[in-house]
Amino acid sequence: MNHETWVVTAALLAIGTLLVLIIRFRVQEFLALLITTLLFGLAVGTNPNELMELVVTAMGDSLGQLALVIALGAILGTVLQRAGAAERIALTLVDNFSDRMVSWGLGLAGFLVATSVYIDVAIVVLVPMLYGVAQRTGKSLLHYGIPLCAGLSCAYTFMPPAPGPLATAGIMNADIGLVILFGVVCGIPAVSVAGPLFGRYIAKKIMVVPPAMATAGIGGGSATSGSSVDASEQAPDVAGTANPKSLPSFASVVATLLMPLVLILIGTVGRTIGGDSTAVALLTFIGHPVIALLITCLFSLWAFGVRLGAGAADLQRLASDALGPAGMIILVTGAGGVFGDVLVSSGLGDTLSSAMRDANVPLVVFGFLVSAVMRISQGSGLVAMVTGATFSAPLAESLGTSDAGVALTCIAIACGGAGFSHVNDSGFWMANRYFGMSVADTLKSWTVMKSLVGLTGFAVVLILSIFIS
Repeated sequence: MNHETWVVTAALLAIGTLLVLIIRFRVQEFLALLITTLLFGLAVGTNPNELMELVVTAMGDSLGQLALVIALGAILGTVLQRAGAAERIALTLVDNFSDRMVSWGLGLAGFLVATSVYIDVAIVVLVPMLYGVAQRTGKSLLHYGIPLCAGLSCAYTFMPPAPGPLATAGIMNADIGLVILFGVVCGIPAVSVAGPLFGRYIAKKIMVVPPAMATAGIGGGSATSGSSVDASEQAPDVAGTANPKSLPSFASVVATLLMPLVLILIGTVGRTIGGDSTAVALLTFIGHPVIALLITCLFSLWAFGVRLGAGAADLQRLASDALGPAGMIILVTGAGGVFGDVLVSSGLGDTLSSAMRDANVPLVVFGFLVSAVMRISQGSGLVAMVTGATFSAPLAESLGTSDAGVALTCIAIACGGAGFSHVNDSGFWMANRYFGMSVADTLKSWTVMKSLVGLTGFAVVLILSIFIS
């Protein structure tokens, strides 16, 4: 077996090893990626001492900007969560959309919220708010819940500053502004198909009434799920919704959510214009992802903290609480970047790029397939996206892919990481519990919705890839 063939074989074995470590032995994702990287490097003949130097150097290189952006994004998300931003958006859109159009409003609400708030937190907070709406209208809870969750799922995997797309963009060295732009273009059709359209269809097939324990706190009475399980045993203990008077204004929440996206896009415009003028330098500075998120974080701490009477100790505790979950994401992303650099040093990128040229396989298809296989195999969307980016980054470099092509590949990877949620995904069981459904009904609704998000988004990526090299 020649060296090139062995490198490809070793890379396939590395993926298998990673899956076995995570699925069979329940090894934490960061440790699993690090162990796999070391085993792969040694297997392809890298000098052990040189391998360790490469690992340490690559870890630092991978996390320079990315660690700052993920940490600032986590603080922003925690501030918005504690302020009740998600509740305010949902309540305002539900109140202002007609019954016929409310599902579209909920899809929009989910899309806005999940750019900055962790998706599991958003589901815990927002889904119980729909119990009263479903009880009042007599429609299946899926009629409202599926559009909301489609918006959440799409933004959380397509749109920086959410952790997954940030990690993917960092490993791929992509322009975050272009990733945001393509995320919106691909996300709108994905939310529309997987949300209001599919939600209307599946709600007619599966009647899910609000779980009894929750509706008792909202409006009295009891309800049982239309599925085969006892909803009162499955449902979370939720009593009512937040007092609207205590929530921040809709305008302040939307302005905060859009601020980093707009600033980053301004930076992309500045880089596109180019030149040495003061105006261009100012645009690129305020549009740098770190500065954009820092400005937004400071504004959110003032608007939802200092202005409302929060003390310095309160703000310090809030920021500290946010950085705990961010640490895991940063380490997993860094380990993915290290794995990618070791793959590059092995020559895998050149080998696979030649094979892809011969087979005429587009980079976006490769990224989607790797991410989708990892998603189906081990469940974690973040690990799937990090792995997809890790294997796609050296290919993008070898193929000389344009900035736009790299950004579009990030969305293709996100599509693979967004879809195909099933029983090995914690989000599947969260939906099962908060909707009070049987496993079979969760597969028919949640799993199909997630798959439609990924497949619809990827269909748009394929169309765009015709025009983008």
